[in-house]
Amino acid sequence: MACDHVDVLIVGAGLSGVGAACHLRRDCPDKTYAVLEARGAIGGTWDLFRYPGVRSDSDMFTLGYSFKPWTDPKAIADGDSIRDYVRDTAREYGVGEHIRFHHRVVRAEWDSVAARWTVYAHRADTGEDVALTCSFLFTCAGYYRYDAGYTPELPGIDRFTGKLVHPQHWPAELDHTGRRVVVIGSGATAVTLVPAMARRAAHVTMLQRSPTYVLSLPSRDVVADALRRWLPPTAAHPLVRWKNVLLGTVNFQLSRRAPGLVRRLLRRAAKGRLPAGYDVDRHFSPRYDPWDQRLCVAPDGDLFEAVRAGRASVVTDTIDTFTEHGVRLASGEELPADVVVTATGLNLLALGGMGVAVDGVDVDLADTVAYKGMMLSGVPNFALTIGYTNASWTLKADLVATYVCRLLRHLDATGDQIVTPVPPPDGALAPLIDLTSGYVLRSLDTLPRQGSRAPWRLHQNYPRDVLLMRHGRLVDEGVRFSRATAPTPATGTRTTPAV
Repeated sequence: MACDHVDVLIVGAGLSGVGAACHLRRDCPDKTYAVLEARGAIGGTWDLFRYPGVRSDSDMFTLGYSFKPWTDPKAIADGDSIRDYVRDTAREYGVGEHIRFHHRVVRAEWDSVAARWTVYAHRADTGEDVALTCSFLFTCAGYYRYDAGYTPELPGIDRFTGKLVHPQHWPAELDHTGRRVVVIGSGATAVTLVPAMARRAAHVTMLQRSPTYVLSLPSRDVVADALRRWLPPTAAHPLVRWKNVLLGTVNFQLSRRAPGLVRRLLRRAAKGRLPAGYDVDRHFSPRYDPWDQRLCVAPDGDLFEAVRAGRASVVTDTIDTFTEHGVRLASGEELPADVVVTATGLNLLALGGMGVAVDGVDVDLADTVAYKGMMLSGVPNFALTIGYTNASWTLKADLVATYVCRLLRHLDATGDQIVTPVPPPDGALAPLIDLTSGYVLRSLDTLPRQGSRAPWRLHQNYPRDVLLMRHGRLVDEGVRFSRATAPTPATGTRTTPAV
């Protein structure tokens, strides 16, 4: 079994993994690194998803990298443009030559005596198993399963004679032109699919069990367009980025402090874009408060426009059973369909499904507590990237990569080799991902927890996290630094009950 050694091993060559490699190249150029990617291409999510209309649900000035200005005219970009952006960035920083494709990481084992990880991977292209060692393991594999999306039990599905598709595995040959389409779901994927498919389909129906907040935003940023006329991209990009960060922070904080007000504003905005007399409360007024789940973005109000034009409709009901030619609802109504799309969500899978052991003891992620939302108690020299739930993923990914580089430089400066987070000594524990979305609730018992205060609390607040992670102290009560000759003083679990 081949066994190479690098200073830093990155798992995943998507938006986060490529960004992590670029940060290493910029801030720790002396460090050797490799990137293991289970699939055969750069891009992660943006290479996997190929359904009609796939796009960002965040503006690209914040979803893009802090060090790589987004220059495309559209602020809310299509999947192809995002994939090209990630690949261009990888090419610019020479990341491609460090990526080992078709390497699916299955297990990582830490040895405190050697201060080293041994990482085992399976090569899908050759069928062989390989091992690498590293001093620091950095996982950027996201948190959902790439090989299977979530599809609930669908009664009578065997009777349906049309085409059934999940967006995560969109068949390239599917032509929906002139066909009747039912999209099951009301999240970001459904809100993207419906107007995109409605341009060519005979009609598209979004069938939802309950509504979601949908916010119309311009696909172009007028401030960005103005600044670009006067400033070079390297100067305009951070200004627009911070403008959008602050607007998003205000939106989220207002939603938390005055949810009734934000609910009314969102309802009024939706009503203004829908036909007169439309039942807004039934189809676009959720029972939960704004940001209990992510807000869905409709660029230039495309979903509302499709409904106004009669090319699409929204039905709020539950499925009784599938029939040969469509879906019969609990109300008795039948929706005819040639194509049914199950935009019903994701399956969570932490760390890409790899197992982790520390000094011969398997780590149960549910027994660990996150440190600064990026490291795990009792797991040395290890970081994971989990982006924001209320803002662009990359904002947090950039901060995590910057912090890892700070840690690596600190270890070199002090002569220490090991950094190990410790759990909080007191206080209640809470879920790491603070959303009520179904895909989160289904998997909470498999994910790490977070504490009630810093540095164990993940703040959904980018300006605050910038102060903590770019400029805050590296040595605090949440971590222990040590050398390979000394035992690691931390434990991975604690007895304080979780809530």
